[in-house]
Amino acid sequence: MSGGCPVDHTNPSSSPSCPVDPSSAPSTSSWSRFFGASSSHAPLSTERETSSIPRPNDGNWVYPSEAQFFAAMARKNHNPQAADMKTIVPIHNAVNERAWTEILKWEAGRGGEACGGIKLVNFQGKPNERSPKARWKTLLGYSAPFDRHDWIVDRCGVRTRYIIDFYTGHSQGTPDRNLSFYLDVRPALDSWEGVKMRVQHFFGT
Repeated sequence: MSGGCPVDHTNPSSSPSCPVDPSSAPSTSSWSRFFGASSSHAPLSTERETSSIPRPNDGNWVYPSEAQFFAAMARKNHNPQAADMKTIVPIHNAVNERAWTEILKWEAGRGGEACGGIKLVNFQGKPNERSPKARWKTLLGYSAPFDRHDWIVDRCGVRTRYIIDFYTGHSQGTPDRNLSFYLDVRPALDSWEGVKMRVQHFFGT
């Protein structure tokens, strides 16, 4: 597990390293182009938003505050701009929520409700490791994903690894107000459960 985000709300001082983390090196160029350099030092909020993503034991994961996000990027020498945090953090949170929504679609009708719903156990960022599907799409001329994460989801004791490839979509108008992202979310083919889910999805069953 890489870091703790969505952030564990039992440890408010934890340093965030979150799904779709713009502080990761390959992600930085994709994210930073949406935000112009700024010399202003806007005050950074320490308020944190609770996600809709359940943790393994109780409660939900909690997203980092603007201050935590800024500090995480600064530690990695990515020259963050304080004024950009008010835009980056909500986008980061929204993309995480979208990823979880896509996972819920895959998990619908598979019995997770019997134990209170599926839960996100852990996750790992793999920005330098392209999935086989992403490599194939790149060979066909499509743009490469700007980030990749693997999320481990527990469904009543059955754990499934999901691969999430993050792509920059097409936007119109002012970039920082019309950001667009495409998420390719699917179970990994490293378990019988993942293979079964992919086959059923392919045939619409």
